[in-house]
Amino acid sequence: MSNAGIQPRSALKGGKRAKTPMKTLGRVIKYAFSNNKAATAFVFVFVLLASVANVTAASRVSYIIKELIANGANADLNGVVYPNIIFMGCTYLIGSLSSFSYNLIMMYIANGTLLKLREDMFTKMQYLPVKYFDSHTHGDIMSFYTNDVDTMRQLLSQTIPQIISSVITLVAIFVFMLLYSVTLLLVILLILTCSTFMIKFIGGMSAKEYVKHQRALGNLNGYVEEMTEGQKVIKVFCHEQKAREDFKVVNDELNRAGYKANTYAFIMGPVINNIGYLQYVLVAFVGIMIIAVGHSEMGLLSVYTSVWNAGDANRVAVMAGMLVSFLMYSRQFNMPVMQVSQQFSAIVMALAGAERIFEMTDTPSEDKGGNITLTHGECPEGGWAWKKPGADGSFEYIPLKGDIRFNDVTFGYTEDKVILKNISLYAKPGQKIAFVGATGAGKTTITNLINRFYDIQSGEITYDGINIRDIAKPDLRRSLGIVLQDTHLFTGTVMDNIRYGRLDATDEECINAAKLANADSFIRHLPEGYRTIIKGDGSNLSQGQNQLLAIARAMVSECPVLILDEATSSIDTRTEKLIEEGMDKLMEGRTVFVIAHRLSTVRNSKAIMVLDHGVIIERGNHEQLIAQRGNYYQLYTGAFELE
Repeated sequence: MSNAGIQPRSALKGGKRAKTPMKTLGRVIKYAFSNNKAATAFVFVFVLLASVANVTAASRVSYIIKELIANGANADLNGVVYPNIIFMGCTYLIGSLSSFSYNLIMMYIANGTLLKLREDMFTKMQYLPVKYFDSHTHGDIMSFYTNDVDTMRQLLSQTIPQIISSVITLVAIFVFMLLYSVTLLLVILLILTCSTFMIKFIGGMSAKEYVKHQRALGNLNGYVEEMTEGQKVIKVFCHEQKAREDFKVVNDELNRAGYKANTYAFIMGPVINNIGYLQYVLVAFVGIMIIAVGHSEMGLLSVYTSVWNAGDANRVAVMAGMLVSFLMYSRQFNMPVMQVSQQFSAIVMALAGAERIFEMTDTPSEDKGGNITLTHGECPEGGWAWKKPGADGSFEYIPLKGDIRFNDVTFGYTEDKVILKNISLYAKPGQKIAFVGATGAGKTTITNLINRFYDIQSGEITYDGINIRDIAKPDLRRSLGIVLQDTHLFTGTVMDNIRYGRLDATDEECINAAKLANADSFIRHLPEGYRTIIKGDGSNLSQGQNQLLAIARAMVSECPVLILDEATSSIDTRTEKLIEEGMDKLMEGRTVFVIAHRLSTVRNSKAIMVLDHGVIIERGNHEQLIAQRGNYYQLYTGAFELE
């Protein structure tokens, strides 16, 4: 029996789904840095050092220019020029080392964050309701782990530290510009306002297209996965051309979304770059005009104040030094904006990917169900029992027998389409109940409701007299052994796949289960017997052998209730008879639900339910239904066939 539990909420759960890119970015930053506080502190220190160092170094140019222009050949090289050059070199070195350090730390944070993100996503996925996987393709879900996670790598390792560095650099440059010239700073701010509007407009258009791009990419992955799994069917029916045409539609959709998104993103760089050149020219022009007219307007830098009384030569030298430094700051001021705009495509794509991931992780986890649990050996009678807590803290133990009843159950996967209509039936312990009917009649839906993969709209389902809504879902499912119509085996040994039904089962118990399922014979003929590695969901075994192993896995679970959904659909008639002999032993004291198109497999059932469009139209054992000469009789005699 499985020991799976229900996690009440995801490790990534962060409240309501982000509605804007900035909220999504904030959520990514919080997720990345909240568990790396020490490393984050070092990142901020090194980013601050790098930004301030680069800005401070540029300020020394004005002193050098002023000295050279004012004194010419008599310039004080040893006292002014060389010390400032050395200071600039040391400062740039500190900035480079700091930049290297914070980038290295960010790589560590990014890799650790993506590792934890994938772990949290996978953990969350284990606790999502079945309906989530019914409404999302496997390829789309796989895209969360590959494309969407990978888009966040550059965001965390490069873009976010670049944004932090840019903000600090802009603030530092703004302060130094304010010290030098208020007039020229106003020119910068005017151009910056224009740049901001352009970034907001182009960025908004790009963001919309990148969201479409990520969704189209998920659709493409889903289609490719579906076609890969169905290659044999495609070739058998010669639908290669049709598959190519359908792929072209999906691929073209991705291409259009990518083209539009990248077009807007690539426009961003040239636009901001040209605005930067315009800014440089305007600053140079205004600065030269200030010098030409001899205007004494300066910034807040007091070191120059005493120079204004020293004559025109010194005044021009100061202004020239100031203008050169300011032009350097102008380029530096524009550079962070350029760097961020160049990474804009990566930012938007990462945020689109993060939004898709958070959309999945914010999906409510499957609720745990009721508070009645399954226990073994605690009740006076021993064995398995339901443990029902009382209001006074005591417990009532109800022996687990496998008595399942449907009382006037109505259900639909959507509210506007009812699948089951007022279904009532019962299965007593040890009884074999069979469901037959056309595809879509509701046979598999009934078994899905027993597992509480879905909840009913009205009516009641009881298990040993207990409403299954009052039973904790892990404990409910722990009492059920299931062989689905679509078998699934995991990469591992044959023994491991059988033991998946009950992880504490011994090798001997697994072998006995395989014998009951008539799988022992073919297993012993495998290259390494029970130690043979199964690959690619049983690709190195026949479909019938896969199904035999799935039956053995259900047998080893020792569950009081078995659900066989077309469990023998891929097994030949001779093997089917041998399996039935083993199952007769297995079914002693157990309740069994069988869904089958082969009516020969349900002849020995205690009761056979004939369903049609969600309604039980006939019920009884084989002899009774034959005597009625109704739908079952016509199916059995071949008057008409199940579709």
